Amino acid sequence: MQGPKEKGSCVAQGWDYSPNEGYYDELATPQGATRLHWRALMEALKASGPEDLASRWKEAQRLIRDNGVTYNVYGDPHGTDRPWPLDPVPMVIDPQEWAGIETAVAQRASLLNSILEDLYGPQRLLNEGLLPPELVYANPGFLRSCHGIKVPGDIRLHLYAADLARSPDGQWWVLSDRTQSPSGAGYALENRLVSTRTLPDLFRKTYVRRLANFFLSYRETLMSLAPGHRENPRIVLLTPGPYNETYFEHAFLARYLGYTLVEGGDLTVRDRRVYLKTLGGLLPVDMILRRQDDGFCDPLELRGDSMLGVPGLVEAVRAGTVAIANALGSGAIETAALSPFLPGLSRQILGEELKMPSVANWWCGQEKPLAYVTENLARLVVKQAFPGSPQEPIFGGKISAAEREKLAARIRATPYQYVAQEQVALSTVPVWTEEGLHSRHLVMRVYAVPSGGGYKVMPGGLTRVSSSLDTMVVSVQRGGGSKDTWVLGRGQEKEFSLLKPSSQTLEVSRATFDLPSRVADNLFWLGRYMERVDSTVRLARSALPLLSQETDAASATGLQTAVGILTALHFVRDPVEADGAAVVNADLVSMIFDSDRRYSIGRIVHEARRLAWLLRDRISADAWRILNRLDNDFCTRRPAEPFHLLGATDLLDQSIITLAAFSGLVMDGMTRGQGWRFLDIGRRIERASQLLDVLRHGLGDLVNDDSGRLAKLLEIADSSITYRSRYLTTMQSDLVIDLLLCDEANPRSVAFQFARLSEHIAHLPDSGSLSRRSVESRLILSLLSSVQLAETGKLMEPDGRGEWTGLLALLDRLAAEIRALSSVLSSSYFSHAIPSQQLRHF
Repeated sequence: MQGPKEKGSCVAQGWDYSPNEGYYDELATPQGATRLHWRALMEALKASGPEDLASRWKEAQRLIRDNGVTYNVYGDPHGTDRPWPLDPVPMVIDPQEWAGIETAVAQRASLLNSILEDLYGPQRLLNEGLLPPELVYANPGFLRSCHGIKVPGDIRLHLYAADLARSPDGQWWVLSDRTQSPSGAGYALENRLVSTRTLPDLFRKTYVRRLANFFLSYRETLMSLAPGHRENPRIVLLTPGPYNETYFEHAFLARYLGYTLVEGGDLTVRDRRVYLKTLGGLLPVDMILRRQDDGFCDPLELRGDSMLGVPGLVEAVRAGTVAIANALGSGAIETAALSPFLPGLSRQILGEELKMPSVANWWCGQEKPLAYVTENLARLVVKQAFPGSPQEPIFGGKISAAEREKLAARIRATPYQYVAQEQVALSTVPVWTEEGLHSRHLVMRVYAVPSGGGYKVMPGGLTRVSSSLDTMVVSVQRGGGSKDTWVLGRGQEKEFSLLKPSSQTLEVSRATFDLPSRVADNLFWLGRYMERVDSTVRLARSALPLLSQETDAASATGLQTAVGILTALHFVRDPVEADGAAVVNADLVSMIFDSDRRYSIGRIVHEARRLAWLLRDRISADAWRILNRLDNDFCTRRPAEPFHLLGATDLLDQSIITLAAFSGLVMDGMTRGQGWRFLDIGRRIERASQLLDVLRHGLGDLVNDDSGRLAKLLEIADSSITYRSRYLTTMQSDLVIDLLLCDEANPRSVAFQFARLSEHIAHLPDSGSLSRRSVESRLILSLLSSVQLAETGKLMEPDGRGEWTGLLALLDRLAAEIRALSSVLSSSYFSHAIPSQQLRHF
């Protein structure tokens, strides 16, 4: 019900908001008054007005799209492109209330870490009957192969998360514990970055506590626990890969913490030690921050069907040569079935009462809880006791009496596999919609990391909200959203950098060889696809104006040339003479705007963006934004029917500028290491391949100096100005071929690409140390020599049929050899089908 308009009321023009009966509302009292710690935020929002927030939020949404903040929704064909659902109105928490939450979460993390250490060590809790054996040995999350393995500092929980909910009486409860590889901390940080851009003045004014210190503690803990206690240990973040629902977070955290993002295939175990496979050899890994379930980490000792893990990883951990965070097997206590035992375990282990209770849970593996659950199914939520089951929670009140009877029978058959939980009336919080503020249910995930002998809690967390007020299911997978969490402080916190001063002076390092082969492969293909986009855009742009211009002889020949090339490359159909213009028009529009079509610019752009997505921890934020915006342009900028050609021309012109911006960032911003080298190798191979295709399919059968055809070839190759600066308006076929094929000074020529490739290949690992030239060295030498020794006059002497057979034969041979060079590089450096002769251990 709506309360009176009093001081601090939530009712104001454009901001009507009323609490809902039966739920605790975070913003408003039952009478409709704004709670004290929310007043600064609400007064600022009311003063600026809904229009201002809408404008700010539009900019924030653009930032989310440009940064590629996404969440993969399983089963959604467009899941990897789903923008992260962030609400602009933060969740605000009173500092006194937070102090109690902080203490309780830190205590719970210490307790759970102690339980894990006992289960994988002396197992005193089992021997003394404090935990039932069925709760451990029937749990697939308990990894028997990890029993007895010691971990550095006796710490198994390097990152702990608790899902908290507030009941109608205002009490916070723990809904669930996340102990295996908790997700969301990176999204909480990203939420903070966006909210500070949306409400910067208010953020500073209200003294919101910052998150950076938490991540600093996390990084310091991981460094201190690395075996050998080296000053600068090598730490990697292990991800299941780009199709994981939280892959963005993995890449984001790797970049933020300064770790190498790896997949299982990037690591190998040799002599009980984990190594990172790089272009320069094998580099030892000291600590693995894992973001995949522990069962998938080692197909030899854990799940044999895993394609994501590292064979031999458990043995390396057993030998103490590598540490894993969180420790393997930490998922054993990620179960609600443990909750009823925690109060007693807290008294036994910590000597103190549990400070924050769990929501009431009944594990059916014991007689009395089983009887209670089967008799009260109508008001309980039934779940699988152990994680990993595909079965969804069953709300007893939403199924029929007959279905409840069947459920009770299943529970009695295998009672230890089930747990029942009290239905919680989750508290509500306002979210911003087009109609104003509306209530949604919330769950707050809070994080803790080891620090100073205990646990340090992130001052905030990831607040998630339900998709509607009618559901208590709070999940981004189910259409829910998220909020930044503002824990108010009592003064301005000191700002600092995550770049911690070292206690020792490190030697200067300019090493650039620690590049995983998978990353080199992706960079190589990113370079190829970006150059493919550039070439295809220029090719399409060369044909568009001719479709709407008055036709003269030169224009007609130029159009014929461009269409012939497009047809040979499968971008347009072979035009029929009767309606050729209509065919070309329709196919060109489809080629530009239809990203679902195989042969289209949009599809090529999307592939380039996909590769960039795999390289989020390697390319700059500006480079990512350029590619993301280019992809959005081709997905959203289809103009109305009468203006297709005009809109297409504008889009292609803008794309050339965007591509030039990306090239500029690559040339001026990337360190000249092997990553940059393989990116540029990809670009050079693709540019040479595309130009050879243009020449092979654009010369036609005529041997006379057709000015329209030659001018079009120069335009497509972006070499018109260079040619005219040398030869003015005279169009001569041998001069055009020399400029595009043999001139090493022309950055758009084939020879220029071969010269750059020769330089790059000379600096690849192993290239300069073999007793004889490598396969790739011999190939590029052959390619470069062929164009350097080519005599265009002789090549263009017509044969008896009036064809340039010499030139066409050379172009065909160069095209075949450049494809062979690409294959050899892939075999030698990416798939390692050709064994390296200098694989080294560092």
